[in-house]
Amino acid sequence: MAPAEQRKPVVDLDAATVRFCGDSGDGMQLAGTQLTNTSALAGNDVATFPDYPAEIRAPRGTKAGVSGFQIRFAADKIFTPGDQVNALVAMNAAALATNLQDLEPGGILIVNDDGFGTRDLELAGYEENPLEDGSLDSYQLHRVEMTKLTRTAVKDLGLSTKEADRCRNFFAMGLVFWLYDRSLEPTERFILEKFGRRPAVAEANQKALRAGYNYGITTEAIARRFAVRPAKLPPGTYRNITGNLALAWGLMAASELSHCPLFYGTYPITPASDILHELSRRKNFNVRTFQAEDEIAAITSVIGAAFGGAMGVTGTSGPGVSLKSEAMGLAVMTELPLLVVNVQRAGPSTGLPTKTEQADLYQALYGRHGECPMPVLAAKSPADCFEVAIEAWRIAVQYMTPVILLSDAYVANGSEPWQIPEMDRLPQIPVAHPGPQTNGHPFLPYTRDARLSRPWAVPGTPGLMHRIGGLERQDRTGAVSYDPANHEHMVRLRAKKIAGIAREIPPQPVEGPESGSVLVVSWGGTYGAVATAVRRLWEDGASVAHAHLRYLNPLPENLGRILERFDRVVVPELNMGQLRGILRNEFLVDAVGLNKITGRPFTVAELVESIRRELT
Repeated sequence: MAPAEQRKPVVDLDAATVRFCGDSGDGMQLAGTQLTNTSALAGNDVATFPDYPAEIRAPRGTKAGVSGFQIRFAADKIFTPGDQVNALVAMNAAALATNLQDLEPGGILIVNDDGFGTRDLELAGYEENPLEDGSLDSYQLHRVEMTKLTRTAVKDLGLSTKEADRCRNFFAMGLVFWLYDRSLEPTERFILEKFGRRPAVAEANQKALRAGYNYGITTEAIARRFAVRPAKLPPGTYRNITGNLALAWGLMAASELSHCPLFYGTYPITPASDILHELSRRKNFNVRTFQAEDEIAAITSVIGAAFGGAMGVTGTSGPGVSLKSEAMGLAVMTELPLLVVNVQRAGPSTGLPTKTEQADLYQALYGRHGECPMPVLAAKSPADCFEVAIEAWRIAVQYMTPVILLSDAYVANGSEPWQIPEMDRLPQIPVAHPGPQTNGHPFLPYTRDARLSRPWAVPGTPGLMHRIGGLERQDRTGAVSYDPANHEHMVRLRAKKIAGIAREIPPQPVEGPESGSVLVVSWGGTYGAVATAVRRLWEDGASVAHAHLRYLNPLPENLGRILERFDRVVVPELNMGQLRGILRNEFLVDAVGLNKITGRPFTVAELVESIRRELT
């Protein structure tokens, strides 16, 4: 350790929250990802919140082009990336203007002094330089000439000014790594793997990284550094994983567990596209991907794959589900197993395409014409996407039905440590295709088993000739039928089949007391913030419990009995109150909604305050 570094005290912390922010081309996502991976390797529990601009190429230096990445790393189990930021790294004036409100009073503010020129200030809407007008006196402000220092660090490598400036994010990384006692080795290894084919660029990034780290050692401006001890997590092999990556891997695992080849037909859309990107790399796992010309072609290709005996999956966001809705009805009518993944974003229409929302629940339940019931499940966290993907496919196969799997931008882009399971310990998903029929009797494609599921007959199997389609089918035979009585019978039969899933899903668990003053009911990506808020209220002795729903259609059989045991039911949602309306309609409970539609997730503090009001 260098002498200057030895003189600086190290402060032990239980957790730290850091945010990098800058132009969308400044590499803030990369900086945050590297800090995340390094912290995970150090044994911390981590949770992240990437924040992307909606504009693909917003003008540099504008607020519309600001990109951010927030990470919380801790010595204990955490569920959220934090409410307020302990340390903010801002690469220019626009990044400061759009992120300063989230920095805690007295927090560490590291700014790239070279990003606050006259033009930068004008684009950010500042009349005066905030670094000089005293408005930042309540923070620990550190002005660092990152652009100048980075150029100096790499000047001997023959890079252009533009190429040199691209290394600024590594300078910022190095400084933050020093500040929080993070090892450089994982990021140096990443640089060699990522840029090894361009030795000058790889060396430049390494030099910038070390320059930032050494700046922390030698500067007199930063008087102390911080350390977060490893968390006590269950033993096992872990990796950091995002929701979209976990979902893709869950689909591959479900394919392996059911011995069905995976076909993923999709049309690219934010924030679901990363699922396609990952699956397209995995042909060695019997995965086939198809980038269709539109959403309708995507889902109809999946219906065709399911008809052929494959595991058919399509992924999209809310606008894509709108276009897929008619074909989803076809999948319900044909009673074929497939998955429709909806990674929700803020709408309607294009809305806020890179921001999060939970406003597609009604669409998932009711967004099709006719009586068209489908099971609906929702993932609660990035790692949970893996398990929900397997569970959704299990239901699809057992009940011969399309299933909707809901994620959201917060879950899809966020990350957390994931304990890698052993495949041989995951339960198999049995798939029974009828064998050849040689008894001379006609095959009846709409006969039913105990679950009311019809057989999954693979075309081309001798003796199993049959036809399916969007016209109403006659019971058992599958022939086209216009008989009114048969139509009502088949509509009720399909609805009964979906309702019967409730008998086989787990009873709804409750965290906290079994009865009391307030029950908080949540679903989807709000889990982390709600679970943390409820635990804080427990510390104050509050009579509050938490029920988080994975199964949204059908609802768990014991949910009504749980709701009856509490004086008040509170439902936090990133929408105008969709689950609240469902609970009121289904159970006649006077549920109270806590609703937010800003494109951002709940903070723990705002939930604690809102729930506390319901306790009085």
